[in-house]
Amino acid sequence: MKALALFLLLFVSVSMASAAQPVVVIVRHAEKATNGGTDPDLSSAGRARADALARILKDSRITAIFTSEFKRTQETAAPTATSIGVTATVVPAKDTAALVAKLHQLSGNALIVAHGDTIPNIIKALGINSPINIPDEDYSQLLIVTLGDKPQLFRLHYPL
Repeated sequence: MKALALFLLLFVSVSMASAAQPVVVIVRHAEKATNGGTDPDLSSAGRARADALARILKDSRITAIFTSEFKRTQETAAPTATSIGVTATVVPAKDTAALVAKLHQLSGNALIVAHGDTIPNIIKALGINSPINIPDEDYSQLLIVTLGDKPQLFRLHYPL
């Protein structure tokens, strides 16, 4: 609970420090089921993580949510979308340019639910030069990017 309170304090601080600049929250989809082929649903742990994300972001003033065409990203975003009353926009997983173009048109904060292998390209396209590597077994990373002339990255982890 202390970690959650600290995260929320940091998020509010980042939002205030960025003034009118949008804040983008980027997460990898939650844990996926071991069955389901190339497009599996979330596992029970993944559904719990998606619910935790919704609780964390409920007061974050997110006005847009972006997912890929895969169920696991859409199912990860669904509790947050329901909680804040926003419909997720699907952008093909490999179309980083289209996603970034949509982000630069925003006037509010956004959530991106992506994949471990696409997040590094998204971060780089947003102007962050720090290399990002997300291990296959890590679903806990929560990346916050403030957009603007000098984008900044904050890396956090959110527990179940």
